[in-house]
Amino acid sequence: MTTKSATNKVDISKLETRLFINNEFVNSVSGNTFEVVNPATEEVICSVQEAGHEDVDKAVTAAKAAFAVGSHWRTLNGSDRRDLMLKLANLVERDRAFLEVLEAMDNGKPIGTDGRYGTSVDLHLVIQYLRYAAGHADKVLGSQIPVDGHIFAYTRKEPVGVCGAIIPWNFPLLMFAWKVGPILATGCTVVFKTSEKTPLSALHIGKLIKEAGFPPGVVNILSGYGSAGEALARHMDVDKIAFTGSTAVGHKIEQYATESNMKKVTLELGGKSPMIIFDDANIETAVNTARAGLFLNQGQVCTASSRIFVHESIHDKFVAAMVQNAQGINVGGYDEKDIDQGPQVDKIQFLKVLGYIEKGIEEGATLRLGGHRHGNKGYFIEPTIFTDVKDDMVIAKEEIFGPVMSIFKFKTDEEAITRANATKYGLAASVVSENGARAISTAHQLRAGTVWINTHNSFDAAVPFGGYKESGHGRELGFEAMENYLETKTVMMPLTGPKV
Repeated sequence: MTTKSATNKVDISKLETRLFINNEFVNSVSGNTFEVVNPATEEVICSVQEAGHEDVDKAVTAAKAAFAVGSHWRTLNGSDRRDLMLKLANLVERDRAFLEVLEAMDNGKPIGTDGRYGTSVDLHLVIQYLRYAAGHADKVLGSQIPVDGHIFAYTRKEPVGVCGAIIPWNFPLLMFAWKVGPILATGCTVVFKTSEKTPLSALHIGKLIKEAGFPPGVVNILSGYGSAGEALARHMDVDKIAFTGSTAVGHKIEQYATESNMKKVTLELGGKSPMIIFDDANIETAVNTARAGLFLNQGQVCTASSRIFVHESIHDKFVAAMVQNAQGINVGGYDEKDIDQGPQVDKIQFLKVLGYIEKGIEEGATLRLGGHRHGNKGYFIEPTIFTDVKDDMVIAKEEIFGPVMSIFKFKTDEEAITRANATKYGLAASVVSENGARAISTAHQLRAGTVWINTHNSFDAAVPFGGYKESGHGRELGFEAMENYLETKTVMMPLTGPKV
């Protein structure tokens, strides 16, 4: 594999690498920086300012001032917020080509051409969601409530206040949009802490936030490690924390919130999503659904269908077709042609995934495809397929977050559903069947926040997304995302005159 240098696509000298606080780009208080690495080449792209506790304090202070009663932001009408958000979406669309390349260089995912997944798809979804969320900004409604007595009672929805948003590295811009959309639409302010693995695209969005005309302090963007995230989650002036990432860290976020000011928390966490392929499934549909479910984004998706249960009567046929299909996955850097799969995001994730593959072999699963590093430069891993996987194997229980597919056999519908539900996670699941009633019945029995039928990893701005069990609580997308950032206030007043 030959991977061309990505630096010829983006002028590195013009990248913003500072922290975005109060509508200004500033160096960190400590002056500390960290390196950002291109995972396709293992080369350093640039160094970025590292946020510490003092920077978190500065950003939260700015966000708190922007949320104060009488501030410019608080006095804007919902239609004003809508128009600012639409302008931001238009600016993202204007800079779309640049952001597609920057995100690919920073994260490693392909750009996506000819119907393939990549950063081009992510940018489409970012723009779509910003516009969708903007449409809710002037539609935040309370209600008038009939009560006993001669009393006027109503509710009003108010912004929760200063929010902290900690976002992951697998979909940097998309997760930024999923958080900033409802935060801005509801009138809150926010401090973002981006992943140290992928900070660059969000910093460019900071430029666009200012250009769009958002008041200072409404959106603040910090680059840094987990210590900055902890400081944000523990901060006494943060009213709400939203986190997307691993279940292990999600537990810590809950702890930090509880030990500080009992701030509200929403969590979108890990998964070990099952896919049940029934004996009446169309094999081509099953293979295409499994490929999209597992290999999308190098397997670095919280909803990845990493447990694929196939009815024993079609198991061998499915496996043969799945292996043949996966052999056609093109692996390479984003600036190569016709690429389906890029590298894992960094060396840590690369070694972690290879370790899981070794564990699968050690525990007796049959390696049917891949299982090795791809090439000799970059954090690329071959598309990998295991069969003869048992439910108690490590690769069957733990979230791998890589291009590693595990295939299981089952005999009856009841068995498949029981085994699919036998996990601490509940983010997503899918069913493949030509029998609609059977598929819907199964979907209703699966303990997951999203269940897809004859598809997987399908999302829309209007459709709520979130998990059961240890996959988190709260919902992203749809109007339910707005509810995460609103308080309900009840107002009651006795009336005079006759009751009518």
